[in-house]
Amino acid sequence: MGYLSMSLKDSIATVTLHRPPANALSSKVLTELANILDEIEQQDEVKVVVLQGEGRFFAAGADIKEFTQVETGKEFAKLARKGQLLFNRIESFKKPIICAIHGAALGGGLELVMACHIRLATDDAKLGLPEMQLGLIPGFAGTQRLPRLVGKAKALEMILTSEPITGKEAVSWGLVNASYPDETQLFEQAQLLASKIAAKSSVTVELLLEAFTYVGDSNFDLGVEKEAKLFGKAYDSYDGKEGIQAFIEKRKPEFKNK
Repeated sequence: MGYLSMSLKDSIATVTLHRPPANALSSKVLTELANILDEIEQQDEVKVVVLQGEGRFFAAGADIKEFTQVETGKEFAKLARKGQLLFNRIESFKKPIICAIHGAALGGGLELVMACHIRLATDDAKLGLPEMQLGLIPGFAGTQRLPRLVGKAKALEMILTSEPITGKEAVSWGLVNASYPDETQLFEQAQLLASKIAAKSSVTVELLLEAFTYVGDSNFDLGVEKEAKLFGKAYDSYDGKEGIQAFIEKRKPEFKNK
């Protein structure tokens, strides 16, 4: 039995992590996640992905026991690079990935969360990067993504103190989009949000996500130039023409994802 399962309904692929007790992100889990992304990428019927955890936590961190099997810093850096490359792929994935966080997302778990396009949590979920308690620093791009989301000062505070924040706090910090009182509402809202996105044309969603890969002050000029080209592609698509015509005719567009 693997550590991840996937179900597909109404163009939404729900990927669930189940590796009790903490859903730790071992190398095998990361490899399995990469394989599932390969599968989803090839399935045209999948328009949105919801990533969630089973049990007490979303993902309470990396697999610390696995760390003890690494003999050198060079090998440890390779382990970090594996996670970084996977999370980079998630961030630039051509289909939106919504992450639903309950219980805890710590260390590597939070680094996975931050790579997703949209993040939702329960009010009491714990989110943090406690690596410095182990005498380490974040290794799956946590030092780069967290400041982008919450600002440099807040990111340094979280990492240097190793203290997690709640899902409710994470909303005010800009780390997650919204929080909900319990898991049931969290998972329901994640599916509702996914269904709203699934109603859009997969062509224009993909173009939009490509434009968002250029977001950042240093890439602004390049990003807006790319945006203009993608804007033109969207206009040339069948769905672009259909969307405009539907607006003029005051009706709901019938996208064909082409």
